[in-house]
Amino acid sequence: MIGLVIAASAGGAPAAHAAPDRAGADRAGADLAGGCASVPACYTPQQLRAAYGLRPLLDRGIDGRGETVVLPEQGEQQATPPSVTDIRQDLAGFDRRFHLPAARLAVTTTLARGASRWLALQEETLDVEMVHAVAPAAAIRVILLPSSAMVSAPALTAALTRAVRLGTSLGDVISLSMGVGEHCFSGAEVTRMHEQLQAAGRHHVTVVAASGDTGAVGGACPAPFSVPGVVPVVEPLLPAADPQVLAVGGTSLDASHRTGAYIGESGWSQPLQNLEVDTLASGGGFSRLFARPAYQDGVPGIGRLRAVPDVAADASGATGLALVAADGQGRYAISGSSGTSAAAPFWAGLVAEADQLAGHDLGFINPALYGIARGPDYHLAFHDVVRGNSTVVVAPGRFPGYRAGPGWDPVTGWGSPDAQLLVPLLARYPGYCPRAATWAHPPWLICDNGGRATHARSDPRRPEGAVA
Repeated sequence: MIGLVIAASAGGAPAAHAAPDRAGADRAGADLAGGCASVPACYTPQQLRAAYGLRPLLDRGIDGRGETVVLPEQGEQQATPPSVTDIRQDLAGFDRRFHLPAARLAVTTTLARGASRWLALQEETLDVEMVHAVAPAAAIRVILLPSSAMVSAPALTAALTRAVRLGTSLGDVISLSMGVGEHCFSGAEVTRMHEQLQAAGRHHVTVVAASGDTGAVGGACPAPFSVPGVVPVVEPLLPAADPQVLAVGGTSLDASHRTGAYIGESGWSQPLQNLEVDTLASGGGFSRLFARPAYQDGVPGIGRLRAVPDVAADASGATGLALVAADGQGRYAISGSSGTSAAAPFWAGLVAEADQLAGHDLGFINPALYGIARGPDYHLAFHDVVRGNSTVVVAPGRFPGYRAGPGWDPVTGWGSPDAQLLVPLLARYPGYCPRAATWAHPPWLICDNGGRATHARSDPRRPEGAVA
């Protein structure tokens, strides 16, 4: 759903192969090689885990158990495989194919009366299977949204606000794969979303959002029909640009297809042929609405405004996770995940594992991530992505983007995780401060008068996330 101009691409590449479902361990790799003929570099869950350092955590039982990841998704009423499938069958095929434990999936229809509980768009299949691949023991709660959520900015604001409010009561991490340009929303709508995101933070719920798939431009605003001649605006998307959100950009991952060993990454940019978009790229840039939050103070390349993204993960359809979708007749299709809407649920699964290891919900983790990235463990906890750019070709022309480079950049943020070190570092993020301490170590942590740790401010006089 991310970037309404390219909604169809966000759910992954078109299915490339159909065959009777099989679960033989010896056959999985060979079958996959044929199944991903159109995206020959897609990865199995096991390879993706190895590349991003998740395997040592999973071997220790750090697999998201006891945590719930919430996924707001668009509801559907009629099955039309392969674009709309039965999520139960998709997951069953995914689990058999890659030898994963059965997923703990629940679907809530409170916000989408009349939607079929188990029918899923490709985006939902992507989100659910990605979370399950990363944190296989985490519970997954899908919140279905009405299809009318995508017809206007007020409707999208209402849907997102309600989803975050409900998700805060149901889970520990919320992953949002939808968003549009900042200029699409009124000031009141921006404030409404921001206040709900702040409320999620107060309840120690982490909110993760995809940064978008159209590079430095925000894409078209939601509308019930296509509006010709609209010139894209250079801006980030909301909700990713909100300072209360962990904004996730995209990379192209290069890893061994034999061992899954990490080889390298570049900022994600990918050609696409459709009527409106010729090139996809990791979304990012500088907010028009939000001042620079304190956790971004002093970061080279960031000025007075909120900068996006914060972090990144694989978003390339040519190197994505292998997804499984069923057709309801005992057959399935394999395709590669694609878009920053694949990277966001990846990070949501990682945060669930950090919550499990910590023994409590970490909530708003941006200050901790920035503190780690600016400390001595940066190049151990992150893969610093220094190649690639976010230039895109979107009707009516070419929109120059940003370049990836050392440290933080507006294409991949701080980069992608090496989870075997980053997750323990996040889990050690203190939840409480020593008595009588006002400023505690690490330096990004601040205590309130009751001794409880809150998020960081380098200048206590400036409210976090103030609107510029």
